[in-house]
Amino acid sequence: MMINRLVLILSMLTLLPQTDNIIAQDKQFTLEDLNFGGNNYRNMVPKNKYHVWWGDELVRLDVEECFLVNKDNGKETSLFKLEDVNNWMNLSEEESKVRSLLYLSFPYPGKSIVKIDTQGKQFLLDFKTHKVEWVDDASGVGRMGADWSPSSKSTAYVGSKDNQLWISDGSNNKTKQLTKDGSREIVYGQSVHRNEFGIEKGTFWSPDGTLLAFYRMDQSMVTDYPQVNITFLPEKGASNIATYEPDKYPMAGETSHIVTVGVYNQLTDKTIYLNTPKTDGYKAVTNESNNVNETCYFTNITWSPDSRIIYMLELNRDQNDCRLVSYDAQTGERLKELYRETSTKYVEPLHPIVFLPWNDSQYIMQSQKDGYNHLYLCSADDGRIIRQLTSGPWVVMELLGFNTADKSVIISSNEKSPIQRNTYAVSLKNGKRTLLDNGKGYHYAELSSSGQWMKDSWSEPDVPRMIAVVKTKNKASKQLFEADDPWKEYKKPEYSSGCIKAADGETDLFYRMVKPVDFDPNKKYPTIIYVYGGPHAHNVDARWNYCSRGWETYMAQKGYLMFILDNRGSENRGRDFEQATFRQLGQIEMQDQIKGVEFLKSLPYVDANRIGVHGWSFGGFMTISLMTNYPDIFKVGVAGGPVIDWKWYEVMYGERYMDTPQQNPDGYAKTSLLSMAKNLKGKLQIISGYNDNTVVPQHCLSFIYQCNLNGTQPDLYIYPGEGHNMRGHQSTHLHERISQYFDDYLK
Repeated sequence: MMINRLVLILSMLTLLPQTDNIIAQDKQFTLEDLNFGGNNYRNMVPKNKYHVWWGDELVRLDVEECFLVNKDNGKETSLFKLEDVNNWMNLSEEESKVRSLLYLSFPYPGKSIVKIDTQGKQFLLDFKTHKVEWVDDASGVGRMGADWSPSSKSTAYVGSKDNQLWISDGSNNKTKQLTKDGSREIVYGQSVHRNEFGIEKGTFWSPDGTLLAFYRMDQSMVTDYPQVNITFLPEKGASNIATYEPDKYPMAGETSHIVTVGVYNQLTDKTIYLNTPKTDGYKAVTNESNNVNETCYFTNITWSPDSRIIYMLELNRDQNDCRLVSYDAQTGERLKELYRETSTKYVEPLHPIVFLPWNDSQYIMQSQKDGYNHLYLCSADDGRIIRQLTSGPWVVMELLGFNTADKSVIISSNEKSPIQRNTYAVSLKNGKRTLLDNGKGYHYAELSSSGQWMKDSWSEPDVPRMIAVVKTKNKASKQLFEADDPWKEYKKPEYSSGCIKAADGETDLFYRMVKPVDFDPNKKYPTIIYVYGGPHAHNVDARWNYCSRGWETYMAQKGYLMFILDNRGSENRGRDFEQATFRQLGQIEMQDQIKGVEFLKSLPYVDANRIGVHGWSFGGFMTISLMTNYPDIFKVGVAGGPVIDWKWYEVMYGERYMDTPQQNPDGYAKTSLLSMAKNLKGKLQIISGYNDNTVVPQHCLSFIYQCNLNGTQPDLYIYPGEGHNMRGHQSTHLHERISQYFDDYLK
C-alpha cells in the first residue's frame, strides 16, 4: 500500500512540468510583444551573437567584453573588457566613457588595433600595448555622414549646422572646409537622386586615402513641397503658429536636380569636378523642347586600385541607356566608355564594379541583360567582357567578396529556390559553383579579409537563428550559436508557404499563409490579405515563420486567416518578372492578387464574404486599387501612406516604371486612383504621417477630396509630426488602430 502511494505521488510530480508547459503555451501575444515599437519586442525576437572579422580572426563583441573565437572548436578567449578600454584610454569622466563594445571595428589585419567611436571622438587603440595610437576629437562638432579612411585616417563629413563639406586630416587632426555654398539647396557629400540606383552615401575615399570623391547636388530649381511642422511641446519652444518647413520634391515630369561629382586632393589641397555629360560646370544643359531638364544620374562610384581613375555608371533621365565611364581623378577628364546597356523599358544599375584583389586589370560587373542579375568578368583596359561567370534562371543577390587563395568570388543567390538565399563560391577560371552552406533557409554570410573563412548566420521556417563559422575551401563548419524559440511559451498560429499560378497562367507566385490560432478546418474565417507588391521588395521567403510579420501573428491570434502573395513586379525573380508592370503600375499586380483571392475562395475555411486587405506605401496604393477596382470582393481595407496618382511621386522612381506624364498620359490616367474614388463600397481607412516626405500628403488628401465629390465615405487618420513610417512606440499605436478597424468592420 505504501509503495503504491509512493508511485502515485511520483506520477503526479512527473505530470506537473507537462501541465505547467501546457499552461505556459497558452500565453497570449500583445502588440507590445510583436511590434518593433513595442515595450517587450526586444525579448520576443531570436537572440543573436555579434561578430566582426579582424583579418582572418573572428571576434565576438558584447557590451562588456570582446572575445577571440577559435574557428576550429568555437571556444572563446577574452581579448579585452570595457573597463580595460576606459582605463587604457584614460576615460575616467562619466560623460566621456565608452559605454559598449558592440560597435568596434578592427581595421588593420595583423595589427592589434581596434577603432572606437564614442561621444564624438574616434580612437585607434592598441589593445596589446594598451596605448592610444591616434585620436580625432570632434566632440561638440555636428557631423553628418562621417566617412573615415583607414589608409589616411582622414574623415569626411558634412557640418550639421552649416551644410558644408569638411575633412578632418588624419595626419594632423586639423579640419579643412572644402565648400562655402552648402545649403538646403546646394547639398554636398550626401546621397543624391533620392537614394535610388543603389546610392546610400555621398563621399567616396580613394584606396590610398588621399583623394575624396563627393556628390554635389544643386536642387535650387526643384519645386518646394509645402510641409508644415507642428510642435506640441511648449518646453521645447513651441509657438502658437505652425512653421513652414518645405521639402525639395521633384515630381514625375517636373524639373529635377543637377548632380556633379567633385574630387578633393589632400596633397594639393585642390578640388576638381568630373567633366560629366549634360553639365557645364555646375549648370545643366536643358532640352527646352519639353521643358524637362536632361539630367544624367551618376551612381555606383568606384576607384581604381591605384587611386588614379574613377569609374561611374551614368544613366539618362529616361533610364533606358546606361554607360560605364572612366574619369581621370587628377584632371576630371572623361577617359572612355567601357560598357553600354540599353533597354526598351529600363536599365537599373544598382551595383558598382569590383576589382579582383589579385589582378588590377580585371573587374566584375553585375547586369541582368540576359534576364537575371549575373556576374561578368571584364577587362579594365577596354571594358571587354572576358566571360560570363554565372548564368541561369535565378539571381545573384549579392557579391560578398573573394577567396584570394583559390581565386573565387563568393556570392549570395536564390539558385536553390526563389524564396531562399544561399552562399556559393564561384570559380573565376571556369564558373563552377560550390555551395558553402546547408542549402536550406535564408543565409547572410560575412567573409574574412582573405575570404578563406565566413561567418554564416541563417534561419529556416522552423529555425529562429543559427550561426556557424565555415572554411570556404572545404566547407568545414563549426556551429557557434543556436537561438531558442522566443515564442515557445506562447500559443502560435500555423505558418505555411506554397505556390499558385499568376494571371498569365504560367508564372509561379509564392504565398505565405498564417492560420488562426486553434485553427478548425470546419469553420469559416475572416481573411486579411497583406500586400506590398511593388519593386525592390518581397514578403515571402524561407526565413523563420516564412518571414511573417509580427502583426500577422497578432491577427491570427484574434481569429483571422492571413494571406500574403508576392505578385509579378516584386524583386528577386528576374528582369521580365519585375518589368511586367512597366508603364502600368498596379494593373498586373492586381490581376495576380485576384488570383490569390480565387485561391482563397477555393478553401472551405475562408469566408468569401469577409475578405479584407491592408498595405503600406506601394501596398497602400495596392489596397485602394483593389478596393476600388474590385469593390464587391473586399469588405474592409486599411491603406497606409498610399500613392494615389503617380504624377505626384518623385522623378527617379516614378519615371523608371511609368515614364513621364508627358510620355505616358494614358498610363498615368489608367493607374490614378482619383477616378476610382466613386467605386468605393467597402470600409476604407487611410492612414498617413502628416509630414510624409516620401508619399507626400497631397496623395491621400486629394483622394479624400475626390471621395467628397463622389459621395463615397473613406475614413482618414493622421499622425502629426510623423513621416512615411511611424517611429518608436507610435508604431504600436498604429498597428492597434489597424487591428481595431478590422475588428470593427470585418470580424
